[in-house]
Amino acid sequence: MKRIRTCCALAAATLSGAALGATHIVDIAWPPDGRFAHMAQIASGKFVEVCGKLAVGEGVRWSFTTSAPVDFNIHYHVGKEAVFPARQTQVTSGRDTLNVAVAQDYCWMWTNKGGAPVSLTVELAR
Repeated sequence: MKRIRTCCALAAATLSGAALGATHIVDIAWPPDGRFAHMAQIASGKFVEVCGKLAVGEGVRWSFTTSAPVDFNIHYHVGKEAVFPARQTQVTSGRDTLNVAVAQDYCWMWTNKGGAPVSLTVELAR
C-alpha cells in the first residue's frame, strides 16, 4: 500500500510539474463574443506569451496592465526571424489595435527583468 501511495504521489508531482512548466505560453481560445482575457504571474527573469493564429484583415484591440515594469512586444516568426509589430520596454500598461497585414501566429509577450514576480492582466478583442 505504501508503494502505491508513493507511485501516485510521484505521478501527481510529475503531471503537476508538466502543467506548471507550460503555463508561460497560452493559446488564445476565442469565445463566441470575440473577447479573450488572461491573468498570470510572471516569475522573475521569465516571460508569458499569449499566442494565436490571425488572418489578414483582422483587427485585435489589446490592453494590459502589470504590477511592475515589464518588456512587452507583439511578434510573429518568419523562419528563424521574429517580426515585431509592437515593442515597448519597461512599461506597466499598454493599449492599441493590431491590424493584421500578414496571416500568422501572433504572440503578445511580457518579460519580467525584475527581481520579484509581476502580476499581468491582458484583454484582447476581435
